[in-house]
Amino acid sequence: MPRTQSASTAPVFRVVVVDDDFRVAALHRAVVEHVSGFEVVAEAHSGAEALQLVHDVEPDLVLLDLYLPDIPGLEVLRRLTGSADDTVDVIVITAARDAASVQEAVRRGALYYLVKPFSSHVLMERLTMYASMKQRIEALAEADQEEVDTIYSILRTGGSRQLPKGHSPQTLGLIVETLRSAGEALTAEEVASQAGVSRPTAHRYLSHLARIGRIRLEFRYGSGRPEHLYEWPS
Repeated sequence: MPRTQSASTAPVFRVVVVDDDFRVAALHRAVVEHVSGFEVVAEAHSGAEALQLVHDVEPDLVLLDLYLPDIPGLEVLRRLTGSADDTVDVIVITAARDAASVQEAVRRGALYYLVKPFSSHVLMERLTMYASMKQRIEALAEADQEEVDTIYSILRTGGSRQLPKGHSPQTLGLIVETLRSAGEALTAEEVASQAGVSRPTAHRYLSHLARIGRIRLEFRYGSGRPEHLYEWPS
């Protein structure tokens, strides 16, 4: 859980930055500390140092590079997320673009995978989304499926901060999970049926997701007008 400075202040999320490049680590530290509610409690420049620091300082979040000089970053991730002693969230920040690394990072519990290079604004945005997700979880007494869908959608889609007027994060999460679980391209009508919403509602959210590049839009041609197909990227 994030630490609170007092009963009247917001929680502070304690972060460990892990990068073999001292300059990059310092840059990430500066970005993190520019976001309200976050503080960097340590920097590590190797896998062994990262594991020891996480054990010693017990942060809430680790920003983890995959290219480390001693222990592969994916192995560090496995140890961090698989340990009963060290309970910590991990966002991978790396130049590794290969699908195998992405797949393995997701499998081993990374909350998000951020590909270098990126602007400071992107990292600040993801940290803000992380705080929103964690605070929403902390406030829960009991979660129904709609609330769970919302929580999962916040970090992946940006929650309500990126939504057009009249769109809700709850419905967005429902549409996202419908596409993610389908494993194939669906029409707006099929999404609407599976998600339990109207076709116009499904079409609005699908159009938004396609416009911001979160899903793929394809066309199926027949005898009449081409049919729109929406698919979650694999």
